[in-house]
Amino acid sequence: MKPWKDSKTPALAIVARGDQITCQSAIRFTVRSQSAPDKTYSVVVEAERSECNCAFHGEHKMDCIHILAVRYYLEIVTRTGAVPKVERVRLTYPQAWSAYNAAQAAEVRLFDELLSNLVQGVPDLPYNGDGRPALPLNEQIFCSVQKVYSQLSSRRSQSLFGFAAGRGQLGRAPHFNVSSRFLNRTDATQILRKLVRVTAAPLAGVESQFAIDSTGFRTRSFGAYCAEKHGTKKEHRWLKAHLSSGIKTNVVTDVVVTDSVGEGTGDSTQVPALLEGTMEAGFRIEEILADKAYSTRPVHAALEAHHAGALIPFRSNAKGLGKGSALWHKAFYFFQLHRDAFEARYHKRSNVESTIGAIKKKLGESLKSKNRVAQENELLCKIVAYNITVLIHEMFENGVAPDFGAFLMEAERRTPARPPAGAKVGEIQPQVLK
Repeated sequence: MKPWKDSKTPALAIVARGDQITCQSAIRFTVRSQSAPDKTYSVVVEAERSECNCAFHGEHKMDCIHILAVRYYLEIVTRTGAVPKVERVRLTYPQAWSAYNAAQAAEVRLFDELLSNLVQGVPDLPYNGDGRPALPLNEQIFCSVQKVYSQLSSRRSQSLFGFAAGRGQLGRAPHFNVSSRFLNRTDATQILRKLVRVTAAPLAGVESQFAIDSTGFRTRSFGAYCAEKHGTKKEHRWLKAHLSSGIKTNVVTDVVVTDSVGEGTGDSTQVPALLEGTMEAGFRIEEILADKAYSTRPVHAALEAHHAGALIPFRSNAKGLGKGSALWHKAFYFFQLHRDAFEARYHKRSNVESTIGAIKKKLGESLKSKNRVAQENELLCKIVAYNITVLIHEMFENGVAPDFGAFLMEAERRTPARPPAGAKVGEIQPQVLK
């Protein structure tokens, strides 16, 4: 673009006044109008382009006095080393308060209804004919997720089971130990992780960008801490939840639970599994956002294999050399050469922090179970319960109608017929929701 030749003196005059230019970001500025002090112009100045919303620039496509003033301003800042004063603008986002209030008021009632519809598709285990038939598997899951959602103790939550039985959501009110027994089952882990994806699936048409991160959940178990120095001092053990969260709705599309430390607990090593789980839930992955802990060549290779983009900042020692996928090199040079454009989009990664905060604030950040299997299953129940609350909010705000029908039909084809009482069945265990 050609500059306006007669504008040098007026542009310097704008800079000389000292209060006419406000820095909004690294590339965006606000310049006060000289003819109408109450009016301002928005100016964008980059190495390859300059834009201003004034009439002169729009008509002639030339650098106006506002653009030149910003350029002189930046030259002075560079030459003198002065730090430009940046106006702190607090971003606000509109909230649909009527929908939010309605969703919160109806959450407890709708939670049980959606949970009941969800677990109807879980196939039951075969009856072995010994003793009284166990509570159906779908009702065990219902009680366990309901108990975790309520954050009540096992005994106090039995009243909830009685209410659910009165509404026809349970065949009968079971013993209060039903949730504890289910959470201690090793085969419950894959079932609950599958239900996390199923509860996210109704939002597959909404989400295409996802943020990945991990967070810790404290347990009631203790481990040695600084034993050599302090002797008896201990710390709580905790589990790590690696999760993928939708940018728009904050729904959890998949989760992997690991120990806090040890082999296979690294953040970046869980990305392939999270990608597979998110795609299994029916989501199309356009882009993944994550922090520097995920800035590895294997992560970029996994994203490229799934035809997904990456918005991950690089560490200071990254050189962009050597072996690596095409996505790795493309992302590296985009991060180095177009940092402002990167930052303008990268802020959406913070949504996964909002997701983690919502889970812990709503459902608690500690686990009540005492052994490793039950702790992992309890954590998965938290994620299932959280996703159901997200669906309830989307029902009121965006008119989403949760439909688990496809999952139900798939489960019906695999559901084994319950044999009559007294019949003997082999010990073969079905592959539930594999």
